[in-house]
Amino acid sequence: MILVDTSVWIDYFNGAPSVATDILDTFLGKESIIMGDIIYTEVLQGFKKDRDFQTARDLLDQFPFCEMIGKTIALQSAVNYRILRKQGISIRKTVDVIIATFCMVRGFRLLHSDRDFDPIEKNLGLVCVH
Repeated sequence: MILVDTSVWIDYFNGAPSVATDILDTFLGKESIIMGDIIYTEVLQGFKKDRDFQTARDLLDQFPFCEMIGKTIALQSAVNYRILRKQGISIRKTVDVIIATFCMVRGFRLLHSDRDFDPIEKNLGLVCVH
């Protein structure tokens, strides 16, 4: 299963071509993509027009839905953040540590275009799609 990060969905819906959106285009209808609650919220909150919001929602609602955070993921995310911080690595957004931890715990691959995931991949074993 593949979790597509908000960074990729935003580019995809904005029509901004990138390596990650090209990969997403290739995966749609062919690979198992999961939608997480945090990503669902982040993506949908960005739409100004009701019609665009509904179009995006209709697409995102086609994927299996998963709640991403609970006590286990919250605790492991804090541990992962602390491990990175002790190595001198600061992740800008806590939500990125949560998303990465969710993928690692659940065995999902992550498709992203956000540099905050790179040190998590390198130092904690997050599996990313490139």
